Amino acid sequence: MPDDPEEGMLSWDETVFRDEHVFEIDYVPETFKHRESQLQSLKYALRPAVRGARPLNTIVSGPPGTGKTTAVQKLFGELSAETDVRTVRVNCQVDSTRYAVFSRIFQGIFDYEPPSSGISFKKLFGQITDRLVEDEEVLVVALDDVNYLFYENEASDTLYSLLRAHEAHSGARIGVIVISSDLSLDVIDELDTRVQSVFRPEEVYFPVYDENDIVDILRERARRGFHDGVVGAPELDRVAELTAEKGDLRVGIDLLRRAGLNAEMRASRTVSVDDVNEAYDKSKYVHLSRSLRGLSESEQALVRVIAEHNGEQAGTVYDAFHEETDLGYTRYSEIINKLDQLGVIEATYADVGGRGRSRSLTLAYDPEAVLTRL
Repeated sequence: MPDDPEEGMLSWDETVFRDEHVFEIDYVPETFKHRESQLQSLKYALRPAVRGARPLNTIVSGPPGTGKTTAVQKLFGELSAETDVRTVRVNCQVDSTRYAVFSRIFQGIFDYEPPSSGISFKKLFGQITDRLVEDEEVLVVALDDVNYLFYENEASDTLYSLLRAHEAHSGARIGVIVISSDLSLDVIDELDTRVQSVFRPEEVYFPVYDENDIVDILRERARRGFHDGVVGAPELDRVAELTAEKGDLRVGIDLLRRAGLNAEMRASRTVSVDDVNEAYDKSKYVHLSRSLRGLSESEQALVRVIAEHNGEQAGTVYDAFHEETDLGYTRYSEIINKLDQLGVIEATYADVGGRGRSRSLTLAYDPEAVLTRL
């Protein structure tokens, strides 16, 4: 027990964090552990690009929070630093149409955004391929969270344009990495036959990290992000245990950050197990928060209506949704399917008293947790 009761307390200008950015979702760690075989497979697919040829197209799949995006970002960083290969990562949760994807590619190549209106897709596409041929560059495009393109029925057109670029413009060399966290989505089966005929990808799978891997990764992250002695072994083990329950490393990384903030709230120099347990009430919803952030206003409106009519029949929910948004049943049905595929809601069929089968709509999360994150 220290003589000075203030010895274990932070002063106003002190922090437990050495580098808080270490806990951000877009942070790419210097050391990327427990994914050596996946990195080797991706390097194998990308190697032809370094020689000036088209790389092998690749599907990268696995549950959320298993290192897929980080692996691609790490290799893209190396390619940009050490070679002339041009790389562009597109977040399809944000850019979920073919035009939006190619606008993002345009920005990656020209370093400025194309006009927001008045330029056709054909012209946009032509400017991209013209520049690639003129500069004799190979382009590798990563479609991250490609499942969002499927939810909007944009995946086949987008991939077809990318994969057929060399036919539309002789000399254009483009390779595609498709990244999906939706394990229920069979990317190949869901594509049009015209795309299937030209899309013969390598496949790289990222499994869930086991608990030992999680401890190792989080220990390294804590070492870089916190000052010495802030997080002890019992606290780290508790973070790893909770992370393993969710199977999503992002939960653990967010949990470390929030536990650190809780310690600071107490003006403490060290994180306690109670700080971790309290932080988990928010960190366990990392995946939900990310899914809700990517929804449009009308999609969020439907989530809000379902939260208010949780477990009720689809017809009742539609009436309330239509009254709020004035949107028709076709769009309503499309959004229901998207929310179901995202795992935000559960749509289950049931017999309704001699009137046939109807869907009941239920949130997959606590309604209050959903509403506070909208």
